[in-house]
Amino acid sequence: MRRKEEDSDIIHHQSGKKNFEYVLRLYTTGQTPNSLRAVSNIKVICEANLKGRYSLEIIDVYQQQSVAEKEQLIALPLLIKKQPLPERRMIGDLSDTEKVLKGLGLLS
Repeated sequence: MRRKEEDSDIIHHQSGKKNFEYVLRLYTTGQTPNSLRAVSNIKVICEANLKGRYSLEIIDVYQQQSVAEKEQLIALPLLIKKQPLPERRMIGDLSDTEKVLKGLGLLS
């Protein structure tokens, strides 16, 4: 079994800060079309709206099955906004930018 560090892709974007304003985790199912779209969409959304203020961890649950159980994942791809609170969960390929921005608390 591969180590966790090798199975997740962590993207850190900060401008001299130690703490990120937004901490996001995207759980995917390998290289499926929905997972690939979700990865692409969240990267574009974060760079356009949170540049320098976010940390994004992309986790393939096929490689880390215990994570799916621990996080009680029921549908994938799944984006979890860990910070700022409250924690939010968004399911799907994240193609509805307005819905994702609302889930991140960037739109009311």
